[in-house]
Amino acid sequence: MYETFDHTADLGIRVRAATLPELLSEAGRAFFSVMVGGLESVRPEQRIDLRIKGTEPENLFFDWLDELLYTFETQRVLLTRFEVEQDASGVAAVAWGEPFDPSRHELDLEIKAVTYHGLKVQADKDGWLAEVIVDL
Repeated sequence: MYETFDHTADLGIRVRAATLPELLSEAGRAFFSVMVGGLESVRPEQRIDLRIKGTEPENLFFDWLDELLYTFETQRVLLTRFEVEQDASGVAAVAWGEPFDPSRHELDLEIKAVTYHGLKVQADKDGWLAEVIVDL
């Protein structure tokens, strides 16, 4: 489950999930839903393998979103489906999506950067909760 919230000139993303890998997967969907109007229009046709090293949940979360932004900026690929697995050295993920096609996809908001401002990743009785502010 994810939602967005306003934050001055930026945008906040709040994500909840049962496990940390599910939190990252849901954060990926939230991230691209901010960028693309109608994420359901993105077809999961192209596979991209991702690896994030680290063990601290906040750093993994930040680095995950930063890697997704880098992937979009360098490959112009919109991602819509994520399978994330955690091990002792970090997370490995497979993401699916397709290249941005202006005739089919409408970019909604341009995310310029993921920020540490307001970054929160914590486990609670319901699983995991994360909040992050992205620079628009």
